[in-house]
Amino acid sequence: MLLSHVTSDALIFLDQPWSSREIILENLCQRLFDAGKITDKAAFLQAVWHRESLSETGFEQGIAIPHGKSPTVLQPAFAVARLTKPVADWPTMDGEDQVDLVFLLAVPEKDDEGHLRLLSTLSTALMDEANVAALKKADSVAAFLATLDGVNNTPAKPVLPASSQSIIVITACSAGIAHTYMAAEALEKAGAARGITMLCEKQGASGIEDAVTDAQIARAQGVIFATSVPPKGKARFNGKPYVSTSVSEPLKNADGLIERLLHQPDGIMAETREQTAPAQGQQPRFLSTLYMGVSSGISYMIPVIVAGGLMIGIGQLAASIFGVTDIGSNRYADHASETLVILHFLTLYGSMIMKFMYPVFAAYMAYSIADRPGLVPGFIGGAFAGGLHYTLWGGSGGIPSGFLGALILGLLAGLIADHLNRHIRLHKHLQAMKPMLIVPGLTVLAIFFINFYFVDPVFGGINQFFQRFIVAHGTGSTLILAMIIASLTAFDLGGPVNKSAGAIAIGLAADHIFPLTARVLAIVIPPIGIGLATIIDRYIVRQRVFDENQRITGTTSLILGFLAIGEGAIPFMLKNPLITISINMLGAVLGAVIAISLGSVQWLPLPAIWGWPLVQNLPAYLTGMASGIAFIALANVFVRYHLIKRGRMAIE
Repeated sequence: MLLSHVTSDALIFLDQPWSSREIILENLCQRLFDAGKITDKAAFLQAVWHRESLSETGFEQGIAIPHGKSPTVLQPAFAVARLTKPVADWPTMDGEDQVDLVFLLAVPEKDDEGHLRLLSTLSTALMDEANVAALKKADSVAAFLATLDGVNNTPAKPVLPASSQSIIVITACSAGIAHTYMAAEALEKAGAARGITMLCEKQGASGIEDAVTDAQIARAQGVIFATSVPPKGKARFNGKPYVSTSVSEPLKNADGLIERLLHQPDGIMAETREQTAPAQGQQPRFLSTLYMGVSSGISYMIPVIVAGGLMIGIGQLAASIFGVTDIGSNRYADHASETLVILHFLTLYGSMIMKFMYPVFAAYMAYSIADRPGLVPGFIGGAFAGGLHYTLWGGSGGIPSGFLGALILGLLAGLIADHLNRHIRLHKHLQAMKPMLIVPGLTVLAIFFINFYFVDPVFGGINQFFQRFIVAHGTGSTLILAMIIASLTAFDLGGPVNKSAGAIAIGLAADHIFPLTARVLAIVIPPIGIGLATIIDRYIVRQRVFDENQRITGTTSLILGFLAIGEGAIPFMLKNPLITISINMLGAVLGAVIAISLGSVQWLPLPAIWGWPLVQNLPAYLTGMASGIAFIALANVFVRYHLIKRGRMAIE
């Protein structure tokens, strides 16, 4: 297919007197609209200006390649303006800011016809001085188009010997067109001049092109990430030297980036053990999708947890200075002291932020699977998991599905949206409806029925079972009841099971039937324990068993644990639920049993550090707590170390 098939005579404007970037983009957008390539001129022009704000689209030789990616684009196309006089208000990479040849690329959200590769060919062809000179000398539109079609006939790149050095290159830009391919081209040329094979993986608008293999990665000297968006699959390069830079940098100094990688890399990608994938079936793909979705969701959820926990911690800690231990109770909303009123609402503010933990997790889990079409359905699924529907619908007695619900609904939202997006076929004039209306609408509808008929009933039933189980053992022996309350409190770290156990435990304490010792210990032991594990692993087994992101999360969990906020450990639970939940429950039970056996008693619902002095027999309480924390920390380290040794777990 020729480049002339992606444009037309009506989209080529030679020797125009347009005198500014605004006038040029306005006119070219209008021509694309008149030609039926876009459905909404204003929306597309906004997308183009957004791209202009990210980085330069002006290059050497007076070339500019502005572009916009938008659902208003019906099919890939480009319009051209050759100017009679260079405009001086277009930022270029060579600093000259003089542009006289402009190619405006219109990029659709999805492309099923393969035209996007042609647009990338155009971008890379414009790096050739001979091509640009010919385009500037063309005396007619027909000659101009003939020159464009000639760039497809450029000779293939020379293949270097297999024994030569090689470097992996990952390029990606926000639109996935011009810079993605031009950066790869620049690095390939610089590498060829050095006799180095540059293995360029382009993560563009058409998906991943020229994906590097495991064998190529193993032989490569390192990897250059030239991206303006987060690159996909970075874990593949663990153990390799790397350089990370913007997608525009290779166009300015490609050879300098190669020199930097070879002699002064930014660092070494975190090392990990190679995992052996199952040999057949769809299981590896599904498990990989699930794992990447969970990891993505966790990374976006952590700031929510930290922000909410910080607000709660500030409110409660400051209130404790004034002797207040129940700052969140309604009686402080109209208190005579303005300071206590502010602290009251600051605490409630933190609790409100925490409500968005599961919606953000599920939204970005779905987003990692289905891209933008999965974002809204995932968010709504997470809202169901957090119980937002019970609040807004005015219902009573409903129990949220918690982290398991968020996990299931986020996964299904992503899979359903991705399936619909790939299999629904519409006429080209209706394509814009698919990502904006059809896919999210059908996915949200599916999420409603899945939650209504499966997630809420199943997990609501489980939680009701736990409630009845606690009540049934309310008159049992002291240690048995302590073990039940501690294990269920630690089960989901502030989720519905935890809250069910808390409601019963607080009720028993209010009636002075059974103290809250097991309950308050089980709140703080898991987050402190797993946070400690991320710090001591290298001292215990002489290697890291948590990756860098988990170590950062672990520090947060440790700090929040002293504030009695267990949600800091939820990312570990979501990533490895079987390991984390079982160890948390055992550690909480161990700590509670030891503290109670030694005579510790706590009647007040004050698990945070400022409540510890109010415990009867504090040494026994701290002994039990230390025992539970130590068990969780050591168990996490040794279990993970064992699984890593057997190749069943990797440090990402």
